[in-house]
Amino acid sequence: MAATTIARPGLEPIVSGVSEVVARRLDAHETALAVAALLRERLPGLDLLTPQERAGSPDRYVSHLLHAEEDFSVVGVVWRPGQDTVIHDHVSWCTFGILSGIEYETLYRDMGDHLVEIGRAENRPGEVSGFAPPGDIHKVRNTSSETGVSLHVYGADVSRLGSSVRRVYDLPVLPVR
Repeated sequence: MAATTIARPGLEPIVSGVSEVVARRLDAHETALAVAALLRERLPGLDLLTPQERAGSPDRYVSHLLHAEEDFSVVGVVWRPGQDTVIHDHVSWCTFGILSGIEYETLYRDMGDHLVEIGRAENRPGEVSGFAPPGDIHKVRNTSSETGVSLHVYGADVSRLGSSVRRVYDLPVLPVR
């Protein structure tokens, strides 16, 4: 399958670097860490997205597919203040870097009949993080007063899958006992 790429300022060094990391065939956790290190060095500016794309949508956060191939995808995500995701996990490893706004992440553990909160992170501009399943259940919210933009790299072809989400969790969240 051929790669799909939209030309953007700062995107090519990320795509070529991620291609090199993925070609090493590391395990999912090591790949997420290696791609995170790469993003820390090559995190692009807000001009990665057009002004219209950076405006987002009043209805929900918006994902812009920038590159997709069989082994990974690069997506720009735009979050207006207060917008969030449902509690979910992913089909593959994921690495993300914050370009603007604050992505407040709440992490959960699946206890079978309920979830428990196991951590929180306030991801600010310039910060990069990554993870791999299992143990990647989370919810993300833009807690800043400005529109947030983040760059996500997923270890899957989201153009084919339609999303990086494996499962949405509808379980009650209970306090740690």
